[in-house]
Amino acid sequence: MGKKVKKEGESPPKDVLDPLLIESKTAATVVLMLSSPEEEVLAKACDSLYKFASKGDENKATLLGLGAVEQLYKLISHEDPTVRRNAIMVFGIMASNYDVKKLLRELDVTNSLISHLVPEEDVVIHEFATLCLAYMAVEYTTKVQIFEQGGLEPLIRLLGSPDPDVQKNSVECIYLLVQDFQSRAAVRELNIIPPLLELLKSEYPEFSDLHVEALAVLGNCLEDVHTLQLIQQSGGLRKLLSFVGDSTIPDIQKNAAKAITKAAYDSENRNILNEEEVEKCLINLLETDNDGVKVAASQAISAMCANSASKRAFGLQGIPQLVQLLSSDNEEVKEAAVTVLVNLTAASPSNASAVAEAEGIEPLLNTLYAQRDGAIANAATVLTNLAMQEPLRVNIQSHGIMSVLAEPLRSTNNQVQSKAAFAVTVFGCDADARTELRKAGGLGPLVELLHSKNEEVRRNACWAVMICASDELTAVELCRLGALDILEEINLSISRKNNFSKAALEKLLDNNLSQKYSQMGYLSSNNIITDGFYDCGQIKRGMKFSSLEELSMQALTDRRAIIFINAKPQEEQASPPGEEKAHDSSHEQTILSPSISRKSSREKTRKGKGKKEEEKSKEVIQILSAVQDEINLQNTQWLPPPDLILLDYINDASKTILPLTTTREQVVALAQGIIDATDSGIHWNRFVADKMGGPIERDKLNFSWELHISEIEFELKCNVVPIGKVKKGTFYHRALLFKAIADRIGIGCSLVRGKYNRAWNEVKLVDDSPQGITGLLLPPREYIVDLMFEPGRLIKEGSVEADQYKHI
Repeated sequence: MGKKVKKEGESPPKDVLDPLLIESKTAATVVLMLSSPEEEVLAKACDSLYKFASKGDENKATLLGLGAVEQLYKLISHEDPTVRRNAIMVFGIMASNYDVKKLLRELDVTNSLISHLVPEEDVVIHEFATLCLAYMAVEYTTKVQIFEQGGLEPLIRLLGSPDPDVQKNSVECIYLLVQDFQSRAAVRELNIIPPLLELLKSEYPEFSDLHVEALAVLGNCLEDVHTLQLIQQSGGLRKLLSFVGDSTIPDIQKNAAKAITKAAYDSENRNILNEEEVEKCLINLLETDNDGVKVAASQAISAMCANSASKRAFGLQGIPQLVQLLSSDNEEVKEAAVTVLVNLTAASPSNASAVAEAEGIEPLLNTLYAQRDGAIANAATVLTNLAMQEPLRVNIQSHGIMSVLAEPLRSTNNQVQSKAAFAVTVFGCDADARTELRKAGGLGPLVELLHSKNEEVRRNACWAVMICASDELTAVELCRLGALDILEEINLSISRKNNFSKAALEKLLDNNLSQKYSQMGYLSSNNIITDGFYDCGQIKRGMKFSSLEELSMQALTDRRAIIFINAKPQEEQASPPGEEKAHDSSHEQTILSPSISRKSSREKTRKGKGKKEEEKSKEVIQILSAVQDEINLQNTQWLPPPDLILLDYINDASKTILPLTTTREQVVALAQGIIDATDSGIHWNRFVADKMGGPIERDKLNFSWELHISEIEFELKCNVVPIGKVKKGTFYHRALLFKAIADRIGIGCSLVRGKYNRAWNEVKLVDDSPQGITGLLLPPREYIVDLMFEPGRLIKEGSVEADQYKHI
């Protein structure tokens, strides 16, 4: 082979070997030399291969293909120290290649490498043997091999090597090994802590990687209580915290925080860390400029919060810094900080107050718009923790929490959905907050969460609906959005129903009595009929329940009339702007549509213009008229006309029936009437039955009332009829009127719908004590009030007569 002549200043090509004593420029030739019996040739060949492999992964693959690994494996135990050293150097540098590592495992080289970690061997052998082991220890099977072949003890001993590369390779290999439980337990028994702490004493900047690896190993060791106690007793824990506090290297600070986090998962460890005032160290780390350190420190604080003393300490010293981190541009930092605040404010009123004092409410609300789901969910949780205190809840509501929650409710993340729904339950106890959520469009996504397959999301959504249904407007809107049908479906499912689904359904209906009566056919004595209630008959499951306004706008039909209740005096009703209040002394009423109202408003506006207005140009007048039309259109709100006849009924009942001494007397009087003696004489005050056509003979039930109702509808040009207009009513008209008046004057009664236009009222009355027995308190019994055949007669529930009244 000829000697290669190199030009001055020319770098050797990447794929060309450095000259040997026997010159060669091909790797294959040098690999063949590994079979030479001459030690000098072997040493030189290994040295050349080391330099060749150092030039890149491609060259390592080339040597692998030429069979160099198998040849080198024979030489790492060569009796000549130089050959042995150079061969191990090649092994160490080649082990970074994946395919080489695979072959090394097959050759089981770990045992041979471990045997060279003895003190008698050259430090270079230590360096490259530990480097090779560190490369290989990333695989689980190799970790097991190193552990079973006794590799931990020599590796720990080499932590005290004078060579920093040996130290670094050894600690890196140990770090990989201690991720396995068996190795972790073994290193503690081998007293690894003192040499690890010694590694942290180095003041040289280039040793920062060494410090990082040492801290990583410490983190795994600190999980053991006994090990942490030993470190504390030797003063090592204090030294460790001091080292972290003095360091300005982010990786060191981050790994130290991670080590503390691992240790803090155990309650006894938390006590030890608290005794060494770890809180000061972690709070200081929050103020670094490195986001990774802030995240790691926050995670450590979260873990330490399980210790009550630490929780108090962080509350006193760390909350302002954490609140400040909520405004970080780094989403991971933001999430880590708000997670800490969840733990700090849970069951801690003082810490919750501290968050508010640190002006944390607004940043928390802003965090509900964060990009990370964890940050959003935790921000909602912190706000609910704060809301446990009434002043803080009011403060948060004043910042518009419900409007902000509308967006998290639309999230696709279960955790965000659950926490947002729960926040609605907390803040929804305020009527203004419910209105805010409704106006922000939050009820729609809330109702959608009822469909969730996630049990927690579904439960919290049911809970939130129950809370939001506390007022009529919100309950009506929830029903319009389909909440009622979904809840009914949930309650039919054994697996999907929960503690709140039934309560939500009942609450929803109790604040939307028109739909409850239409759907359930029953109103209890606690369901008080108020102005705006209407009976549109039994609605079939799945059919849309229309509002009174929608029904009033429909064209006249031959379907059953809608009977509504509205005894509010006319002057109390809010009229649309510009609309005059019409007084009808004869109590005759008409349903006013918005279009008519707007027209009359425009006419009045035009009539009210003065001479100056008339002198304006036609164009200006048209513009003003158009603007006024738009204003009227926006402000007009449809309202049912007042039922002044019903108002008179209620006033009369209040004057004559309320003074009666017993509920029984009041019930009978309301059904049939009462004799009223005044200065002007004695006269009969007739009530429900007589106002609806009087008694009806059982065998003469007819349908004359239908013609009467149709005439009213035709007169009003509308399907919606005020109950005061009805003078000939059957069962369901009379029962509705009875309950409407009874509810106003404080007589408890229910309203039950039957079949074939039947309906009746049930009351609970206490019977008199049996003759000869005094002082006996009897339980109340249910009675049906006869309003048709013998008005005022009380029929015991469950009797044959009661059954006849309901069905015959």
